[in-house]
Amino acid sequence: MRLLFDENLSPKLPNRLSDLFPNSLHVRDIDMQSKIDPIVWDFAKDNNLMIVSKDADMHDLSLVLGNPPKVIWLRLGNCSTQQVENVLRRDFDAIKLFYEDESLSLLALS
Repeated sequence: MRLLFDENLSPKLPNRLSDLFPNSLHVRDIDMQSKIDPIVWDFAKDNNLMIVSKDADMHDLSLVLGNPPKVIWLRLGNCSTQQVENVLRRDFDAIKLFYEDESLSLLALS
């Protein structure tokens, strides 16, 4: 399970979560910061990545386009990188089930 962290999340997350989500990326790693959401969407789709975002626009794209890619929508409001990491660790089993179920497109975590 590889993740692509959107620009509204810390670029430290791929490294901090590499034990659970190896080879994950942040949009900055691939020079895609400040790119419009459809470009990020297409990159994730072409590279078998799940998008992790706090952005409601990714939620909306998921509802309109379905998967791939799958979207993990973090509904956390203002929070620290540690809080984001904690949620992704806490919900690892749910993320794994979401990843394995081809019929699902969106997972909201809070």
